[in-house]
Amino acid sequence: MDTEGLHPQAAAAVERQQRVQQLLPIRSARLLRAFSRLDAWRRDPPPVAQVADRTVPGPGGDLPIRVYRPEGETPFPTVVFFHGGGFVTGDLDTHDALCRHLARESECVVVSVDYRLAPEHPFPAAAEDAIAATEWAAEHTRALGGDGSLAVAGDSAGGNLAAVAALAARDRGDPEIDYQALIYPGVGVERDQASVREYDGLVLSEDDLEWFNECYYGSELHRNNPYADPIAACDLSGVAPATVLTAGFDPLRDGGRAYADRLRSDGVEARHVEYEDMIHGFVTSTDAIDRATEAIADVAADLRDALGA
Repeated sequence: MDTEGLHPQAAAAVERQQRVQQLLPIRSARLLRAFSRLDAWRRDPPPVAQVADRTVPGPGGDLPIRVYRPEGETPFPTVVFFHGGGFVTGDLDTHDALCRHLARESECVVVSVDYRLAPEHPFPAAAEDAIAATEWAAEHTRALGGDGSLAVAGDSAGGNLAAVAALAARDRGDPEIDYQALIYPGVGVERDQASVREYDGLVLSEDDLEWFNECYYGSELHRNNPYADPIAACDLSGVAPATVLTAGFDPLRDGGRAYADRLRSDGVEARHVEYEDMIHGFVTSTDAIDRATEAIADVAADLRDALGA
């Protein structure tokens, strides 16, 4: 594997992760979740004006959310955020620091969604929760301190769900989504892509990707559903404008590139930005990788511009 050009802080993060992986002799959703929570506890998240946990109605019962309100006077734009973790791991705590940074930088209310996880809840559970949470946020923007403008955002698997929510809103004609911010999204990824082959084992291996896919999708039939992978949609015209952020040393890189190209080819305004010296997952490493906060500020600037924050 050629890692020339990899940022030293990203390389150090890879070394730390590889040491952790040695403690995981088998792929286990339970163990992965435990380690991801442990890693989140070590972070020192920045303050925001208010943080509130609550539940909202979801297709599978009460759906936990966490609402971050930035400093300043209401109303603010609203961003519905979906965490990464391969649809198997991740929660409100693992992405708490990222959401705080995003609320501060974007000057938006951020609604983080604790959607149902696979393999206990395979597709379409997470997609259904993402759509339901987005619809709820649109209906309750005033109660959230929102001004009526709405965006969706997410990283990795959460980037997939943000794209799904935007596609569903287009298909259903409601709610009106003004923007989507997709951070190294799990969209359009194929085993034969160069990035999957070249960076196999750098944060994510081909076997990891296959295991996550089996946990969530279960079958190729489901993977061809546009609400499982929006790149499978026949037509993406009319979905919200987008920022698609990719990382140069990421197996998911070429899928994100392909989705940005597909959006543009279908007439959607899409900005693609690539952090060439970064790895998958770097945006959540705000305590260890300086470029994480840079990338959050980059995405936040696009949200501010699009939403008029």
